[in-house]
Amino acid sequence: MTNLEILSRKAKSESPRTPILFVHGAYVGAWCWEENFLDWFAERGFPAYAVSLRGHGASAGRERLNDFGLADYAEDVALAAAQLPRPPVLIGHSMGALVVQKLLERVADAGAAPADVVPALILACPVPTYGLLPSTVSLAFTRPTLFAGLNAVASGGRASPQVLGEALFGALPDPAQLARCYRRMQGESRRALLDMTGWGLPSPLRGQPPPMLVIGAGRDALIPAAEAQGTARMLDSEFLLLPELGHALMLDSGWRSAAQAIADWLGAQGL
Repeated sequence: MTNLEILSRKAKSESPRTPILFVHGAYVGAWCWEENFLDWFAERGFPAYAVSLRGHGASAGRERLNDFGLADYAEDVALAAAQLPRPPVLIGHSMGALVVQKLLERVADAGAAPADVVPALILACPVPTYGLLPSTVSLAFTRPTLFAGLNAVASGGRASPQVLGEALFGALPDPAQLARCYRRMQGESRRALLDMTGWGLPSPLRGQPPPMLVIGAGRDALIPAAEAQGTARMLDSEFLLLPELGHALMLDSGWRSAAQAIADWLGAQGL
């Protein structure tokens, strides 16, 4: 898969910092990072990139979307990273967090140490390393209306803008933003959804891992902060809670707090 959409912003600095490659979650594309994050990070000296995984955004493969799993998406991230001037920090959101872990698995399978290939890894509102089932069951019992709407999307239908807003945002955004996001949402691969349930989850990390941060959002209706913290424990990673944000932290009204927290952590790593 070579026809990948990669959005980019040049660093506004004479001495660029480590590049960042953003990896989106399910049902969206690279556009979700372009709304706010790409320009913000470029203005602070980071060459900023976002890839649309195959079948998403303007990348090829939309007609074969259901054929693709997490391992295919990890190959896309590897291809995108190989086009950058030097190895990037990987920031994976939701499903994208599993995708970048699958890439580390791929690196380890090739006999390399992940820390030698990936400078750092940030998992934002990650689908848990043990899969979607626990958070799905919790959602079904605690928010059945939202669960029913999301289940319709997973079955190939469309949810209402209200369901989308409740699922993604800590507080409903203004109608124009919600409508814009709603128009750009798309279907997700049934194979990838099965992988996230348990069929194709990443294997436990092997070799020396890169510096790693897991971010949880206090108002996340899809991946509760406790689930994100559980992922951090399983990966022996640092954990950061952003209490006022929802699942789509790069689009939420408080997105700057997430961007600043990421930039601060990268600075502490010397990146």
